[in-house]
Amino acid sequence: MTYELRIEGMEFRAAHGCYDVEQQVGGNFTVDLALEVEDGGAAAADDMTRTVNYVEVYETVRREMSVPSRIIENTAQRILDTVAARFPQVRRIEVTLAKLAPPIGGKAGRVAVTFVR
Repeated sequence: MTYELRIEGMEFRAAHGCYDVEQQVGGNFTVDLALEVEDGGAAAADDMTRTVNYVEVYETVRREMSVPSRIIENTAQRILDTVAARFPQVRRIEVTLAKLAPPIGGKAGRVAVTFVR
């Protein structure tokens, strides 16, 4: 049996962006994750050691967000790859990384990319 674990609205200040000023000053970002997890009997046993610890998932995302990238696609891909490698019981991952108030020459609330594996 599988279940879906969602961690939504994680907020970070990070130095991602193609412009030098974005790399220096940074910007605001949000990350949403949806993980399809193989239960492995964790729910019935009420056993945290047999499931995905969402605190550890958050820390994994936080570490990847602290590594500057020129494009948000790179960061989203790294988050996906790192979560998949660290938590083998995850069958499917969806990560959405959004840059808030992007510098695009007009008003936009956010730009976002979504990667799925």
